[in-house]
Amino acid sequence: MKRWKTFVPGVLAAVLLMVPASEGVQAQNRFGGRVELDRTVHDFGDIQTTQGPVSCSYTVRNISNGPLTILNVLSSCGCTDVQWTRESIPAGGTGTISATFKNEDGPYPFDKTLTAYFSDVKQPVVLHLRGIAHEKALPVGEMYPLHFGALGMRSAEIKAGNVVQGQQKSGEVKIANIGKVPARITFKDVDEGLKISVTPETIPAGGTATLTYTITPDRQHWGKTWYYVTPAVNGSASKAVQTIVSESRPERGAEAIVSDPNPEIGPGQERIGVWAVIKEDFSALTREQRAAAANPMFQSSTYTFGRIKAGTKVEAVFEGSNIGKSELVIYKADSDSRRLNATQLPRIKAGGKGTVKATLDTKGMPSGEVLIILTLTTNSPLRPIVNLYITGFIQ
Repeated sequence: MKRWKTFVPGVLAAVLLMVPASEGVQAQNRFGGRVELDRTVHDFGDIQTTQGPVSCSYTVRNISNGPLTILNVLSSCGCTDVQWTRESIPAGGTGTISATFKNEDGPYPFDKTLTAYFSDVKQPVVLHLRGIAHEKALPVGEMYPLHFGALGMRSAEIKAGNVVQGQQKSGEVKIANIGKVPARITFKDVDEGLKISVTPETIPAGGTATLTYTITPDRQHWGKTWYYVTPAVNGSASKAVQTIVSESRPERGAEAIVSDPNPEIGPGQERIGVWAVIKEDFSALTREQRAAAANPMFQSSTYTFGRIKAGTKVEAVFEGSNIGKSELVIYKADSDSRRLNATQLPRIKAGGKGTVKATLDTKGMPSGEVLIILTLTTNSPLRPIVNLYITGFIQ
């Protein structure tokens, strides 16, 4: 049976699931057992600064048995105006959240957020508006520089964000046909837990389409989880070719952060990858249950190995305790560096102590300051994500 792949530090475990390319995607984003949204991400694709404001809307469905109210929707900046249904939405009924990006700040990629608050839903819902504003129109092959034959994409990596267990997460990205004849886009070797489709399925020459994905997690997978799929153009898969390489520079201080690209995707590979951070669902917990839950506390969140020579193996040790009232479970440890491998993830009883251990292989690493992040996904509603840091200097 074919399964998805989960990217674990130093380990790639894979089995793929074949899903018929004709199977459509039913986008379901459910929150708190009351709200269903048709999407949480809207991608405008490539727009020009001269075309003025662009707008989109999200459909809100009340999936509960009682009335639902959109209490408030806050925009991340003044460049986005937002309106929403003010009347109470009856059970089974729908409302809308509409947003307009003013598109007046010059050419740049943008990712604006809307934070929506609903009645009787404990956590707000974050919506995204994405796109790239250009000063002038560019050839389609330049706007979508990663090419799988006639299929053009901006990247082989699609970030889906956070997904909680028991819910689904849908989003969309723009793709293009960079060829000179119509291109029918289908998919094969689709990992379990991922549904994906393109609208329209056949893209005219030089045209664009919307790729929509839906992730449905299961309790076998936690933290940063990759889902892979192979796109096909008119029935044929092709290895990716990168035509334009970005020369973006890291932010000041970020040069020391060790992060490795995913070797499963990118130039020379046939697949694309969608990843999400899978967390526990704490939305139904009462105040008393939260107070009685696990609560991890570490003596130090940073392990410093000092100055070492490249090739030295480092064992990072983090002493922790559970100051909560229930057993602490660490579901998974993630790192963006394949050089770091978690070797010990304890279950810690209430009031008990435990040790998290990770091994860092510095062979082949360049000299200079090093900062690697180890991210723990836990069953604690107070600290569902814990970041630990391994730092030092390689001579």
